[in-house]
Amino acid sequence: MTDAEQRSLARLEVRERGLRRGAVLVRENEPTGELFILKRGMMMSYVLLDDGSRQILRFLFPGDMLGVSGLVYRRSPETVVALTDSAVCPFDRSEMTGIVTMHPRLAAIIMAVNQMERVALTDRLAALGRTSAKGRVAALLLEIRNRMRALDKGIVDTFTLGLTQEEIGDATGLTAVHVNRMLRQIEDDGLIAREAGRVTFLNEGALAQAANYTDRFSGIDLSWLPEAR
Repeated sequence: MTDAEQRSLARLEVRERGLRRGAVLVRENEPTGELFILKRGMMMSYVLLDDGSRQILRFLFPGDMLGVSGLVYRRSPETVVALTDSAVCPFDRSEMTGIVTMHPRLAAIIMAVNQMERVALTDRLAALGRTSAKGRVAALLLEIRNRMRALDKGIVDTFTLGLTQEEIGDATGLTAVHVNRMLRQIEDDGLIAREAGRVTFLNEGALAQAANYTDRFSGIDLSWLPEAR
């Protein structure tokens, strides 16, 4: 990015707000006029279904832009909550006006990232109806590890999952008991090892095959982006 583009992004992170684990940042159906950059920690977004159950939509990592739906809707279509002690940088949605006007390439990049996230979400939701429980859990393990690896190049095969079995279940459409069985099965198959909350991939190829997994954060083509102003 150009210096001007970097300065424009930096202005979005001038303020910082701390959140404790379990704190709600944005609540479904409540008015929202702010967007956020996740600076530290891990968060998630979810919706509540008619039967009172929770469907987790995305797990969020540092650098992610939160509450983007606030650009379109006056009321949030999802709840965003902290999974760990976290820090976010809030900014008014009017800040996006300047980015779109002065830095159209940067606005295009934000749109592209949003589409990558949408496709990854579509894959996971489609998997609820077309893959096995084992495949859903395996795909989520790969998704979380790949997001963490993008932030820390040192993460290759071993990482701290940082999710409860209930949270994994709410993301994959399974009960916590079923998640526990699937994790044990994946481990018994020699695909992963678990110890003290850490997961180690032992056979990533077989894990990806079991998950029918496609890494939507690779193979990206941004050759269409306009020149920087």
